[in-house]
Amino acid sequence: MEDEQLLRYSRQIMLPSIGFEGQEQLLASRVLIIGLGGLGAPVSMYLAAAGVGTLILVDFDKVDLSNLQRQIIHTTGRVGMPKVESARETLTDLNPDCHIIPLNQQLEGDKLQQQVEQADLVVDCSDNFATRFAVNDTCLASRTPLVSGAAIRMEGQVSVFSGQPGDPCYRCLYGEGGDLDETCSANGVLAPLVGIIGSLQATEALKLLTGAGTPLTGRLLLLDALEMQLRILTLKPDPDCRVCSGRDQ
Repeated sequence: MEDEQLLRYSRQIMLPSIGFEGQEQLLASRVLIIGLGGLGAPVSMYLAAAGVGTLILVDFDKVDLSNLQRQIIHTTGRVGMPKVESARETLTDLNPDCHIIPLNQQLEGDKLQQQVEQADLVVDCSDNFATRFAVNDTCLASRTPLVSGAAIRMEGQVSVFSGQPGDPCYRCLYGEGGDLDETCSANGVLAPLVGIIGSLQATEALKLLTGAGTPLTGRLLLLDALEMQLRILTLKPDPDCRVCSGRDQ
């Protein structure tokens, strides 16, 4: 680690649970971030600032004026620009040592599988069940850890899915999704809420990459921002889950 890096990450290296070795692990890590909206903005900014070596940014949307209320990685001057390119500019300014790989596309099938298998960790910041289920299933197949987050109106949630046999997966929580697919564009969302949930996702990601603390594996953190109440529920594997049940080795 070079002198400038020691200075840049000094406050993080001072933490006993991370230290020099943990920082080296971050610098060598590759993280796949799905979605560069309200959640993906703080996630990617904090992971880049913390020194994650490589970030793969996935989004096929363009910056819209309505995004700027909460998607703090983008700016007014970048309206109409692909979100991954806007994010790359911000992250490169924030930490030029972080290698940014923008993918202006919707990852599906083999392309999604390839990127997940190459990543040390996946952070799902998407806003629909179809993507969340696809990411979950692919992470499960490759046993890649997944940090999942969601936020709408004044409520949010975060959980970690290890991808290992015996631990729950995202489908254990929601089954097939049903009629639960709601969007911020139709229901609204408080701007700082996505910042809180994204920050929690980034925290879990850094813990997983460095081995610090206890991750939210098998637990679901729920935030009610209107009442400012936090709850943590135990999440058990569904014995009838069509994706993860029966995986015992």
